[in-house]
Amino acid sequence: MIVDQAVYRTGQRQECGDPSDELAVLRAAGAPDNDFLWIGLKDPTPEEFEWVREELDLHPLAVEDVRHGNQRAKVETYDETVFAVVKTLRYVESTSDIETGELMAIIGNHFVVTLRRGDAAPLHHVRQRLEEHEQGLLREGPLAVLHGLLDRVVDTYREIDEEVAADLAEIERDVFGGANKTDSSAIYRLKREVLEFRRAAEPLRVPLQQLTDKNGFVRSKELRLHFRDVVDHLALTLASIESYDALLSDVLGAHLSQIGVRQNDDMRKISAWAAMITVPTLIAGIYGMNFDHMPELHWLVGYPLVLLLMAVVVGLLWRSFTRSGWL
Repeated sequence: MIVDQAVYRTGQRQECGDPSDELAVLRAAGAPDNDFLWIGLKDPTPEEFEWVREELDLHPLAVEDVRHGNQRAKVETYDETVFAVVKTLRYVESTSDIETGELMAIIGNHFVVTLRRGDAAPLHHVRQRLEEHEQGLLREGPLAVLHGLLDRVVDTYREIDEEVAADLAEIERDVFGGANKTDSSAIYRLKREVLEFRRAAEPLRVPLQQLTDKNGFVRSKELRLHFRDVVDHLALTLASIESYDALLSDVLGAHLSQIGVRQNDDMRKISAWAAMITVPTLIAGIYGMNFDHMPELHWLVGYPLVLLLMAVVVGLLWRSFTRSGWL
């Protein structure tokens, strides 16, 4: 669906009529280069996107990528069109899962089309923030919208970074604090979420750096400085993600080692009790054989003597296993 559409002249929002007519006016001779039309889409139907494509005459390669969806994070240029794709993320508090969405932006001569798939990272706050607090940035033109989108997405990455750090700290406390409440599946699950986080954020590194290149298509020095700030924030997040991955591997190894140690302790206890049970069982088995002629068979103190022998041997074994730490 079409979430919002508006025309921006000198950073000020104005109502939008027919998009093709508005675009023709913006492209007319003498119109400021930084005035533009912004159309926002959310999970559009093929008919809705086809209408926007016809109204704005979008580049065929950008249209093809939009229709296929599930693109890697990238920023590409087609003639006068800039096509950007980023992965949006949302942290689900109840399950500690990270949900992935997709955000696309098509930026052309005096227009911007943003298209969001999934519920991760809603963008209405981006438009509101730009209109209310960053009008000076909007005067820079359509690429200011791209900065606003990327800045919001990377800020979301940083928020998820804090959530993942909290989950990892909790697992560390459980594993190394002796509580033994964490199982291997919880560590594997968090490691999988970190991997999904990395797959979304890592490919964005190179495209963002391209936006800071003074020889690139971003002509405004002010915008390049703003993009550089986004690059710095992304670099901090990626450094954290790499440390989380390595730390989770170490935590998993320590957890498995603890499990092995506990299993060895259990096996030693089981072996010790089995040894103590074996001795009286052996003696009882020998004297339980039905032969007429056996030593001590008709001896008056034979029975209590055998019981005493069993007790003494078991006591000695128990003392030995206790001293050695098996019990």
